[in-house]
Amino acid sequence: MAGTGHSSARRRATRARSRQRGGAFPARPARARSARRRRRQTGPTRPRPGVPRAPGERSWRRRVHGGGGGLRRHRLRFHSPTMHSLATAAPVPTALAQVDREKIYQWINELSSPETRENALLELSKKRESVPDLAPMLWHSFGTIAALLQEIVNIYPSINPPTLTAHQSNRVCNALALLQCVASHPETRSAFLAAHIPLFLYPFLHTVSKTRPFEYLRLTSLGVIGALVKTDEQEVINFLLTTEIIPLCLRIMESGSELSKTVATFILQKILLDDTGLAYICQTYERFSHVAMILGKMVLQLSKEPSARLLKHVVRCYLRLSDNPRAREALRQCLPDQLKDTTFAQVLKDDTTTKRWLAQLVKNLQEGQVTDPRGIPLPPQ
Repeated sequence: MAGTGHSSARRRATRARSRQRGGAFPARPARARSARRRRRQTGPTRPRPGVPRAPGERSWRRRVHGGGGGLRRHRLRFHSPTMHSLATAAPVPTALAQVDREKIYQWINELSSPETRENALLELSKKRESVPDLAPMLWHSFGTIAALLQEIVNIYPSINPPTLTAHQSNRVCNALALLQCVASHPETRSAFLAAHIPLFLYPFLHTVSKTRPFEYLRLTSLGVIGALVKTDEQEVINFLLTTEIIPLCLRIMESGSELSKTVATFILQKILLDDTGLAYICQTYERFSHVAMILGKMVLQLSKEPSARLLKHVVRCYLRLSDNPRAREALRQCLPDQLKDTTFAQVLKDDTTTKRWLAQLVKNLQEGQVTDPRGIPLPPQ
């Protein structure tokens, strides 16, 4: 013990002289470094397994004399510039998100004022897909839905006579885009239907003007209905069947632009895919014949001006109609020949889904069909 105390005193004296000269501490002998390494590996500060050190990170240790002659180890870590930049950059997106959210609140409040409403409609319509809870915010904020409906009603005088301008169309379509956001959100959809808000859009679907403002207005209105039926909920189908949406869609399918025809046919398809919707359309001959007549006209038009996307929805409507026994019997007589031959072979060469639907449609119409020796179809017994 005396030797140990003497050695410690000598090392302290050596270090004091080194500080006075301004030099570094003398290097420890190899045996001392080995002993220190063993203590570090077995001591309380042994690195935890499975925690790798970051690239560029250095670990410095300093030894400080503690009370009672013991030693305490303190670890100081300095990270690489990359790690430091990542650590300091993390709070930035949160701050930006908070700023954006404050702007959302401000724009929603500005909807209540006619002077600031137009810019608020534009900004909110741009943000509707990046703010997941925008629909509940719109629905539950005071006066917001009333302001959106006011924008819609204000356009009614411009429908008949058709004097709608591009500026008016863009403004009301921004309001419709926010309503589409409310219609597609699960928390607000039921209340949206209970308030019968889709009925405010039907006057726009009645328009027949071919000008761009009216076409844009019809397409955006169809988008709101399309957002409803896309959810495949029974509540939506039950509501739509109590309205005139099917005749309105059939009118647009007959005379609208290709994009409007596609959305309208998609809505009809979704109604048909529901058992209640299929039974409703096939309940009377008048309803079925109206649908079959419009679909037949579309097939004839598609044979002249092909559109794979639109044809896909038309074929799916026919296939679903063939699931009803009475409609299947009628389709054996009125299915367009273009769907039986190779008219659309080139259009559907890369669309395996539609080709499969078309083959299944033909198969459904052939099953249960009885023919006499001359090849004339006879009704099943």
